[in-house]
Amino acid sequence: MKRIIRKEVLDTEKYVAGKPISEVKRELGLKEVIKLASNENPLGCSPDVKKVLYNLINNTALYPDSGNFQLKQALANHYNVNVSQVFCGGGSDSLIKVLCTTFLNPGDESIIAQVTFPRYESNIKLMGGICVKIPMKNNGLDVDAMVNAITDKTKMIWMCNPNNPTGSIFTKEDLQKVLDRIPKNVIIVMDEAYIEYVEDKNFPDSIEILNQYPNMITLRTFSKAYGLAGLRCGYGIANEELVGYINRVINPFDVNLFAQVAAVSALEDQDFLKEVVDENRKEREYLSKYFEEKKLEYVNSNTNFIMVNINRDDKPVYEAMLKKGVIIRPGFLLGMPQWLRISIGTKEQNRKLVQVLNDVL
Repeated sequence: MKRIIRKEVLDTEKYVAGKPISEVKRELGLKEVIKLASNENPLGCSPDVKKVLYNLINNTALYPDSGNFQLKQALANHYNVNVSQVFCGGGSDSLIKVLCTTFLNPGDESIIAQVTFPRYESNIKLMGGICVKIPMKNNGLDVDAMVNAITDKTKMIWMCNPNNPTGSIFTKEDLQKVLDRIPKNVIIVMDEAYIEYVEDKNFPDSIEILNQYPNMITLRTFSKAYGLAGLRCGYGIANEELVGYINRVINPFDVNLFAQVAAVSALEDQDFLKEVVDENRKEREYLSKYFEEKKLEYVNSNTNFIMVNINRDDKPVYEAMLKKGVIIRPGFLLGMPQWLRISIGTKEQNRKLVQVLNDVL
C-alpha cells in the first residue's frame, strides 16, 4: 500500500499526544489519575462559559456560522484591530497546518528552533518543505541565529514565544534587533499560545507591531489559559491581504458552534482569566522552589508548565510515575532527553506530583 501514499506522508511522524486519563486508568487498572502532561488549565473554563454552553444544547443540529462573525468581532474589539485581520480555526494546531498549506511549496525552506512545538516540522514536511532547525541558546530560541539562517529559499520562520516545551521567552529587544533583517517575502509566524501567562514586562506583544510588518502573523488560542482545549478554538491576526488567502484554505466549519460561543464568553470574563494566571503563578513558584531544594536544573518558565532536568534517563521515570497515577511529558519525545515537562496543576495535584516524583527519583 505504501506506493499509493504521498512521499511526504510516509516521511512524516505521527504526533504523540499526552496520554488521556481514561487510557491510563484502563491500561493500568488505576482509580485515581492526574494529568500534568498537556498544559491544560486545571481550573477549567469560566463559569460564564459553562452557562452559555448549556443553553446551546438545543442547537446541536445547526451548522455553526462559517464566517465566525461574532467571534471575529469580539477578538477585533479586544485587540483593537480590524475584523478583516482576524482568522479562526480548530485550535492553533489546525492553523499551523493551514499556514503551511497556504504558503509552502515543495522545496521551500522553513526555519524553526531545534526544540520547539513539533507540529511545525510535521506540517512543513507534509507540504514538501525543508525544515531548517537552529540549536537553542540557554534553553530558548536563538532568534539571531534563526534570522542569520535565512536564504533565498526561505519562505517562513516560526517563532514560538513563550517556547513550547521549554517555557522560555525572547524579549522585545531580542526581536527588534532582528525584525528588520527579515526579508518582506518571508512569512514571520509568532506563535503566542501561552501569552496570557506571561508577566515579564520585556515580553514582545507581536499584535502591537503587526501594522509595521505586513509579513507577520500572530497565532493564539483559547486552549490554554481560557480552558477550552476540548472545544478546539484558535485564531490568528495578520495583514488583511494575507488573511484573505488564509481564509480560502481554512475549512468553512472548522470552529464549531459551541467553540465559537464559548470563546466569546471566555474573552469577556477577564476576571476569571486573572484568577487563572494568579493561581498558576503561585503554583509555578511552589514547583520552582521544590526543584531548587532538590538541586534540579529547570528552565525559568513564563507559562503553565516547567521543564526540569532529572539527570537520568527520563523514559523509565515517566513510566514509573505513570504507574503511580501521574501523567507527565517525557523529554525524549520533545528532543530533550533527561528532562521532564510538567504542567502546573492545582495545589492538590502539585503536592501529589512532588510526592510521586520524590518516590520515583
